[in-house]
Amino acid sequence: MLSRRTLLKTTCSGFGYLAFAALAHEQAALASSPKTNPLAPRKTHFAPRAKRVIFLCMEGGPSHVDTFDYKPKLSTDDGKSAPRGRGGFGGGKLLGSPFKFSQHGKSGLWMSELFPELARHADRLCMLNGMHTDLPNHAQAFLQMHCGIYQFPRPSLGAWVLYGLGTTNENLPGFITINPPQTNGGAANYAASFLPAVHQGTRIGRGNFGSGEQVSNLRNPRRDLSAQRVQLDFVQDLNRATAESLGENPEIEGLISSYELAFRMQGEFPKILDLGKESAATQKLYGIEETRGGGGRSGFGPTSGGSSNFGRQCLLARRLIEAGVRFVEVTMGGWDHHRNLKESLTNSCTAIDKPIAGLLTDLQSRGLLDDTLVLWGGEFGRSPYAQGDGRDHNNKGFTMWMAGGGVKPGHIHGKTDDHGYEAVENKVHIHDWHATILHLLGLDHEKLTYRYAGRDMRLTDVKGNVVKALVK
Repeated sequence: MLSRRTLLKTTCSGFGYLAFAALAHEQAALASSPKTNPLAPRKTHFAPRAKRVIFLCMEGGPSHVDTFDYKPKLSTDDGKSAPRGRGGFGGGKLLGSPFKFSQHGKSGLWMSELFPELARHADRLCMLNGMHTDLPNHAQAFLQMHCGIYQFPRPSLGAWVLYGLGTTNENLPGFITINPPQTNGGAANYAASFLPAVHQGTRIGRGNFGSGEQVSNLRNPRRDLSAQRVQLDFVQDLNRATAESLGENPEIEGLISSYELAFRMQGEFPKILDLGKESAATQKLYGIEETRGGGGRSGFGPTSGGSSNFGRQCLLARRLIEAGVRFVEVTMGGWDHHRNLKESLTNSCTAIDKPIAGLLTDLQSRGLLDDTLVLWGGEFGRSPYAQGDGRDHNNKGFTMWMAGGGVKPGHIHGKTDDHGYEAVENKVHIHDWHATILHLLGLDHEKLTYRYAGRDMRLTDVKGNVVKALVK
């Protein structure tokens, strides 16, 4: 007859062994992370092709069949009923693109007339025409594009990159998001979730800029730096005392690091935000016009708009990565073209065409493009059938592109069907896209993990494959 002690000792390898294994794993995780500075540069899993990322995020879902995915059959079948049944999709009348397409560069990449400036960089672009994601709803697709999963809170792509690489400038955030969306998940798209809080994105919104203003709450006008240091030291002593009494506490440790970073930012961040130090030629390259009326030295005045405003954001992104920021996201909304496709899509593309072309030119001239990964795209594409005079959502096939950072230039990967509805060849899921981005940064997406809720979490969850055909 077994005693209770013997039963507990032998069942499931013993409860004591389970507890020991959990404690040992926790201690190993703590030993592998930088204790003194959680943002210190970290060793990659293998030699990286890229050191930093600029993500140009088009919120709303750009129409691939009107921009980068040329579909002559869609134009031929304009006005016909969309195919139904097996292999079809239904949904009304097919809508041929109102824009002309042509091939560009030695690579012969197809691009529409909406991007005359970007077309000059065709041989630098790696076009992903076989993208697909899980749902055609904005909020879920947008969260999946940023966090890999939309059902539960998860760290964002930028937070994972910062966690995996650390940063090279201790006076700046390692992850910055410019003009992020307020909807479609809002702050969750640049949050750290269960990662230490110091890895979340620092938000720079349009409302943070004005006449002489910089990032809100960056400076305390009532106290000089020495007085702030005294106040901060007192607060940090309280935080450390609390952390010691509670044991290991990632939230408090992240809070301590964030306070220190915010204090150091006061000296360097305002200088980077001051775009007035850039030459007139550089500003012209990005399509920046003179700000009319109270734009402030930062150049993010409330009266500036269109390509001029997006150009400022792209220029700021270059200045940030040049200063050591690992991940910069620039978001532009207004790509949900259910109506008035020709005029509204023209306006959206005109606003980004010259700034993005200028960014690529500037990065190349400064020797930064080779190890800077530039990403462009939205959460999904648009339907080949009409919705009035616009297009509906389409998650089954769409286009994103990459440039620099070790990707194959002048390359087209993937294909949608003849009408541009569904990816049918060399399909790339968002999980594969994430795995490939991490791979280019020298990170194995299966090894970049964080222990939480009893399992090793990762950006790609339990999915994703590196698309090696995209790597040069």
